[in-house]
Amino acid sequence: MTPNPLTADWLDIGWVDEIPVRGSRTVQVDGGDDIAVFRTGEGKVFALRDRCPHKHGRLSQGIVHGGAVTCPLHNWRISLTSGEALGEDRGCTPTVPVKVSGGRVLICRATTLTAAA
Repeated sequence: MTPNPLTADWLDIGWVDEIPVRGSRTVQVDGGDDIAVFRTGEGKVFALRDRCPHKHGRLSQGIVHGGAVTCPLHNWRISLTSGEALGEDRGCTPTVPVKVSGGRVLICRATTLTAAA
Protein backbone atom coordinates (compact mmCIF):
# COMPACT_ATOMS: atom_id res chain seq x y z
CA MET A 1 0.00 0.00 0.00
CA THR A 2 1.40 3.42 -0.98
CA PRO A 3 1.31 6.02 1.83
CA ASN A 4 -1.02 8.97 1.28
CA PRO A 5 1.32 11.90 0.43
CA LEU A 6 -1.07 14.47 1.91
CA THR A 7 -2.50 14.33 5.38
CA ALA A 8 -4.27 17.03 7.36
CA ASP A 9 -1.14 18.33 9.05
CA TRP A 10 1.86 16.58 7.49
CA LEU A 11 3.29 16.20 4.01
CA ASP A 12 4.97 12.86 3.29
CA ILE A 13 8.11 13.59 1.27
CA GLY A 14 9.57 10.09 1.00
CA TRP A 15 11.77 7.51 2.68
CA VAL A 16 14.39 8.66 5.18
CA ASP A 17 16.98 6.51 3.33
CA GLU A 18 16.46 8.72 0.25
CA ILE A 19 18.19 11.56 2.10
CA PRO A 20 21.95 11.02 2.05
CA VAL A 21 23.73 10.81 5.41
CA ARG A 22 25.32 14.25 6.07
CA GLY A 23 23.39 15.51 3.07
CA SER A 24 20.04 16.91 2.05
CA ARG A 25 17.05 16.65 -0.19
CA THR A 26 15.09 19.62 -1.53
CA VAL A 27 11.31 19.91 -1.48
CA GLN A 28 10.06 22.34 -4.11
CA VAL A 29 7.35 24.79 -3.06
CA ASP A 30 5.30 26.47 -5.78
CA GLY A 31 5.55 30.25 -5.50
CA GLY A 32 8.08 30.25 -2.64
CA ASP A 33 11.48 29.19 -1.38
CA ASP A 34 12.28 25.49 -1.41
CA ILE A 35 12.62 23.53 1.82
CA ALA A 36 15.90 21.71 2.52
CA VAL A 37 15.59 18.47 4.50
CA PHE A 38 18.86 17.32 6.10
CA ARG A 39 20.02 14.03 7.64
CA THR A 40 22.93 14.14 10.07
CA GLY A 41 25.61 11.50 10.57
CA GLU A 42 23.63 10.36 13.61
CA GLY A 43 20.52 9.88 11.47
CA LYS A 44 18.55 12.85 12.82
CA VAL A 45 16.38 14.71 10.31
CA PHE A 46 15.84 18.49 10.16
CA ALA A 47 14.16 20.90 7.74
CA LEU A 48 14.93 24.56 6.98
CA ARG A 49 14.00 27.08 4.34
CA ASP A 50 16.64 26.57 1.65
CA ARG A 51 18.11 30.08 1.99
CA CYS A 52 21.01 31.30 4.07
CA PRO A 53 20.09 34.50 5.94
CA HIS A 54 23.33 36.12 4.77
CA LYS A 55 23.47 36.10 0.96
CA HIS A 56 20.61 33.65 0.32
CA GLY A 57 22.85 30.73 -0.63
CA ARG A 58 21.13 27.37 -1.03
CA LEU A 59 21.73 25.56 2.25
CA SER A 60 20.86 22.27 0.56
CA GLN A 61 24.18 22.57 -1.28
CA GLY A 62 26.13 23.03 1.96
CA ILE A 63 28.07 20.56 4.07
CA VAL A 64 26.29 19.00 7.07
CA HIS A 65 28.51 18.49 10.12
CA GLY A 66 27.21 17.70 13.57
CA GLY A 67 24.06 19.74 14.13
CA ALA A 68 24.82 22.43 11.54
CA VAL A 69 25.04 23.07 7.82
CA THR A 70 27.68 25.35 6.26
CA CYS A 71 26.43 27.69 3.55
CA PRO A 72 28.31 27.10 0.29
CA LEU A 73 28.64 30.84 -0.48
CA HIS A 74 30.44 32.33 2.51
CA ASN A 75 30.82 29.49 5.04
CA TRP A 76 28.20 30.69 7.50
CA ARG A 77 27.26 27.84 9.84
CA ILE A 78 23.51 27.47 10.43
CA SER A 79 22.06 25.43 13.30
CA LEU A 80 19.79 22.67 12.00
CA THR A 81 17.79 22.82 15.23
CA SER A 82 17.07 26.56 15.44
CA GLY A 83 17.98 27.98 12.01
CA GLU A 84 20.24 30.52 13.79
CA ALA A 85 23.65 31.48 12.46
CA LEU A 86 26.41 30.16 14.72
CA GLY A 87 29.56 31.91 15.93
CA GLU A 88 29.90 35.62 15.34
CA ASP A 89 27.47 35.65 12.41
CA ARG A 90 23.92 36.93 12.95
CA GLY A 91 20.76 35.85 11.16
CA CYS A 92 18.18 33.11 11.08
CA THR A 93 16.38 30.99 8.51
CA PRO A 94 12.95 29.52 9.33
CA THR A 95 12.79 25.94 10.55
CA VAL A 96 10.09 23.48 9.53
CA PRO A 97 8.83 20.79 11.92
CA VAL A 98 9.79 17.35 10.66
CA LYS A 99 9.24 13.82 11.91
CA VAL A 100 10.05 10.30 10.80
CA SER A 101 7.27 7.71 11.02
CA GLY A 102 7.60 4.18 9.72
CA GLY A 103 10.75 5.17 7.85
CA ARG A 104 8.90 7.99 6.04
CA VAL A 105 9.84 11.67 6.42
CA LEU A 106 6.97 14.06 7.07
CA ILE A 107 7.14 17.85 7.19
CA CYS A 108 4.53 20.18 8.65
CA ARG A 109 2.33 21.43 5.80
CA ALA A 110 1.30 24.78 7.36
CA THR A 111 4.84 25.68 8.47
CA THR A 112 6.23 24.68 5.08
CA LEU A 113 3.97 27.17 3.35
CA THR A 114 4.76 29.90 5.90
CA ALA A 115 8.53 29.32 5.74
CA ALA A 116 8.51 29.32 1.95
CA ALA A 117 6.60 32.60 1.66
